[in-house]
Amino acid sequence: MASTTDMAPTSTRKSGNASSRAPAKTREQELEAQVAQLQSDLKSITETLRKLTGEKAGEVRDIAETEFRHLKRRGKHMVEDVQDQAGEYEKQLKDTIREKPLTAVATALGVGFVLALLTR
Repeated sequence: MASTTDMAPTSTRKSGNASSRAPAKTREQELEAQVAQLQSDLKSITETLRKLTGEKAGEVRDIAETEFRHLKRRGKHMVEDVQDQAGEYEKQLKDTIREKPLTAVATALGVGFVLALLTR
């Protein structure tokens, strides 16, 4: 027959299994709670990043619009300057033709001859 000392370890093992199941459930619950907390934290981080991204995109859009207007104004001024210079060159050319008509005709013939040679 078995003595009580032989039975003691088996009863300890059974109680150990029962007690390990209870902490296992508690651990699972803790892990589930931690996962839920992490999901909540990730959602809040995502929301914060979305807001920051939206704000930065708005700032970048405003800067781009300002730069575009600035470049557009500069472009208009440059076109006006080029038109003014072209007008001055045209006036100088007309004055030169009026002062020296024979030289102007000879120059035009020479340019026409060179262009004709180049296009052949």
